[in-house]
Amino acid sequence: MGMNIPNKSSKMAISEINVTPFVDVMLVLLIIFMVTAPMMTQGIDVNLPKTASSGVELNEKPFVLSISADGKIKIAETNISIADLKGKLSAIFKDKKNKQIYIQADKKVDYGVVAEVMGETRSAGIFNISLITLPKE
Repeated sequence: MGMNIPNKSSKMAISEINVTPFVDVMLVLLIIFMVTAPMMTQGIDVNLPKTASSGVELNEKPFVLSISADGKIKIAETNISIADLKGKLSAIFKDKKNKQIYIQADKKVDYGVVAEVMGETRSAGIFNISLITLPKE
């Protein structure tokens, strides 16, 4: 007559956590962040002028680039094409210490034209870009 000894492991509750769904969710999130991260760095930084500031004293006259309502780009009353903009700005700002540019665009100008001008300005090595606006009445 043998004694029947119950197996201890058969009566214990399973206490392990199933991590497979957790790993699946983490992999999906990883893929989402990997896809969206490059899209977040493709914007153009714009330093908008602050209305309540006292301003900064500059030894140089501010450089203003104008875009008229018909999309013509002017530097100091001289018309310039979008193709020549990068080369001209690189030559102008080569020896300047203050690499800041003000863009004055008519409100009827298409957003794409302004974005293209800003992109060419950045590719010329000028990253401090401000848009000239008028305060609301």
